Amino acid sequence: MNSAAMYPPLHAPAANPFANIPGYEGIGGGGYLPPPMPLQPVAPQPGPTPDDWSIPALSEDAAREAFKDYVQSHCCYSSGPAVEGVITNTESFNTYRLRLETFTENRSTEMAEKPYEGETADFYVQPAPRPWEVQTKTPQLFTKDTEEIRVPYTSSVKECNACRGEGTVSCKDCNGNGYKQCTDCNGSGKKEEENCSHCNGTGKDRCSKCNAKGKNKCETCNGKKQVLTYVKVKVEWKNNVDDHLVEQNSGLKAGELKSVSGKELYKITQIMVYPLYGFPNPAIAEASDRLIKEHQSKYAQTSRILQQRQTVELIPVTKVNYKWKNKMYVFYVYGNENKVSAEDYPATCCCCVIM
Repeated sequence: MNSAAMYPPLHAPAANPFANIPGYEGIGGGGYLPPPMPLQPVAPQPGPTPDDWSIPALSEDAAREAFKDYVQSHCCYSSGPAVEGVITNTESFNTYRLRLETFTENRSTEMAEKPYEGETADFYVQPAPRPWEVQTKTPQLFTKDTEEIRVPYTSSVKECNACRGEGTVSCKDCNGNGYKQCTDCNGSGKKEEENCSHCNGTGKDRCSKCNAKGKNKCETCNGKKQVLTYVKVKVEWKNNVDDHLVEQNSGLKAGELKSVSGKELYKITQIMVYPLYGFPNPAIAEASDRLIKEHQSKYAQTSRILQQRQTVELIPVTKVNYKWKNKMYVFYVYGNENKVSAEDYPATCCCCVIM
C-alpha cells in the first residue's frame, strides 16, 4: 500500500491551487509582492541640530607628513619633492556628504518541492497565511540577508515525476545499459587481432557511475519515490544607499572622496526620516528632500520599509601648493584618514625593477 495514502491528499493539487487565495494569485510569476499598507502612517520627526559645524584647519606639518607617507607607499616615487618642497600655502575646501540608507524587506513566492521524509501534509488543514503574514526574524538593521520559509498549510505529498515513483532513473552515462563502449578497443573486442585484455573481448566496459545497474538514485526525491510540494516564501533584506556630495571646487576628483570618512555632523534613524529643511548648506537640504522622495517612490511599492538612516558628514579637503626646483605643484590631503592625491608628482620613474 502506498504510504502516501495516509496523508490527504494522495497527489499534489494543481499547479497553483492557491489562485483564489489573496497573496498567491501570481505565484511563481516573478517579481516582489506589494507589502500591506501600514496600520498607522508614521510621521517623521526632525533630528537634532549639531553644535559644532567646523573642522580644524590642517597644519603644514600634518600635510607634509601625509605627503611623505604617500610618497613612501609608491615604489617609483623619489622622496625629493616631499622632503625638499616648500609649501607656499594651503586652502580648505571642506565639503558635505549626505547619505540616505533605506532598509527594506521584499517577499516573493514560488512552488517548491523536496524529498518526502515523513512530514505532515497539511494543505487542507486550515487556510494558509498570506505571504506577508508568514513569521520571520528580522536580521540586524541595514544589513543584507535572505531567508526561505515553507508556508504553513501549503504542503502536500505526490509521486515523484522525475522517476515516476520508482526512486531511480536511467543512468545518463551509459544510457541505462549498465555498460559503455570499451575505450581500449573502441568496442570491437579485438586489439592487434587478439581479444582485448581490458574487456575480455566483449567490447564493453562496466559503467562505474551506476555500478553496471543501468540506474541511479533519483536526485529529485533522493530515492524516496515521493516529494513534498509546498509554497516557499523568499524574504530578502537589503540596505539601499545613495550619497550626495556637495561640489567642493578644489580640483580634487569627487570619486576620491568615496573611500574616506569625515566628521559626522548629523545622524538619525527612524522608520521615515525627515528632509533636512533649514540645513546651513542649501544643496544638502535640496538633496535630502530629493533622495527621500526617490527612495519612497522606488521602494515603497514593492518593499516594506523597515528603517531609514540619514547621515551628514563634513569631509576635510585641503589643497596644498608647494614649490620644488623653481616650479609650482599641488597635492591634496582629504578625509579623516589624511589620504593624499598628487597626480602631478614631479619625481617619478617610468618603471619599477622587481628583483
